[in-house]
Formats: sequence, C-alpha cells, structure tokens
Amino acid sequence: MVVPYKNSDNPKKKQVAEMFNNISARYDFLNHALSFQIDKYWRRKTIKLLKKYSPEIILDVATGTADFAISASKIKPKKIIGIDISEGMLKIGKVKVQKKGLSGIIDLQLADSENLPFENNTFNAAIAGFGVRNFESLNTGLSEVLRVLQEGGCFFILEFSKPESGFFKLIYNFYFKRILPLIGRLISKDKSAYLYLYDSVGEFPSGKLFEKILAEVGYVNIQSVPLTFGIATIYIGHKHKSF
Repeated sequence: MVVPYKNSDNPKKKQVAEMFNNISARYDFLNHALSFQIDKYWRRKTIKLLKKYSPEIILDVATGTADFAISASKIKPKKIIGIDISEGMLKIGKVKVQKKGLSGIIDLQLADSENLPFENNTFNAAIAGFGVRNFESLNTGLSEVLRVLQEGGCFFILEFSKPESGFFKLIYNFYFKRILPLIGRLISKDKSAYLYLYDSVGEFPSGKLFEKILAEVGYVNIQSVPLTFGIATIYIGHKHKSF
C-alpha cells in the first residue's frame, strides 16, 4: 500500500489527512498550476456529463477545498454535501463556498469516505475528484458510496490514470516523477506529498481494472471516458434500479 509518509506507523487514512492538512494553504495554487489549469476543464467535463441526470442531492466524496462541489452547483441541485477527512482543506473550502454565496446549497462536513454518516439511499448522485485513490480500503469506500446512493443513482469519479501512448507516456512519466514533485516540494514545504501523488497514481488500478472493481462492488452500467491522452479518466457507475 502506498502511503504519504513511509517512516510513519500511522494508518494510511491518518497520513492522508495529515498530508492534506500540511499542504492545504497552497493546494489550490499547486493543483491548478501543476496541471496547467487542465484540471478545471476535467471538472467541467465531468459535471457536463452529470447534468443530464438532473440530480437534486449530490454527495461530493473527498471534497478537499470544494472545487468539485462548486462546479456541481452550476447544474442547480437542491443540495450538495461535501465530505473530507482533512480539516485544513475543509476550512479553505468553506471560505470559498461562502465567498461565492453558495452556503445555502453546499454543506461541507468532516467525515470519512469509508464510513459515511448518512442513511441508505440518501443521494441521487455522488462525485469524487482525485480522491478515490487515497482510500485506505478502495472497496470499502466504493461500497459506502453505493450504499448511500438511491436506486438508479450514479457515481462520477474523476481520477488520474496512466497514458498508453509511447511518446506521451515518456513525457508524462518524466514530468510526474521528476518535475512535479520538485516544484510541489518547494512550494508546499512537504517533501513527501507530491512524491506520494506519483506513487499513488502508479498504484491505482486505472482503466479496465478499475471498471472491474466497480462491477465487483456492485455498480452497473459502468463507463469510462479518458481525458487528455489518458492522463485522467471519468468513471461512471450506477446503482441497480429495481423494477
């Protein structure tokens, strides 16, 4: 299992929370700068696909600083609940939500994605942006989201993946392994956080492997939409609807 701090005896979940607390003040700047702003396009694309389902109540899993929740607010749901295990990230997210006048729609809560504090069949849809690979137990987290979705509800997962094109793959690996951790360390002051990013993306079972895991957990009608030469992928799974 890939963890942020290899010399720590803490479980992955606690290490991830500590890491995001450490980098929260600089997270948004680094996230947008290191992706050359492409992450904003990826979120817009995901929400555009979600819009056709017209969800009224949305769960934003691992919401971080609430960028995905804010993007989702543009499709006019009645409520978005964003949850995260990092108090530092949520603190910044709450300020952003308030400044945009979205406090009546977006509610940010400290909660564990693998032990959601919600009743079964609560949400029409769930979204997760670059958070699923941080789960300590991937299957547990995915199962919890499935539990709180209503029948016919959908889960949109935006996550990093690994490009397959030979030349672009070389450029991608060099940037992700050498350049991105260096810049991230200098600005965030956390030498482990952006090395962890590279390692966690490398370990994550992207593409067909992740589709298989979604199916094994119980999702149906699974689709994947590769983005920007396969750097990221939108995965879509649904909760079975009884007739």
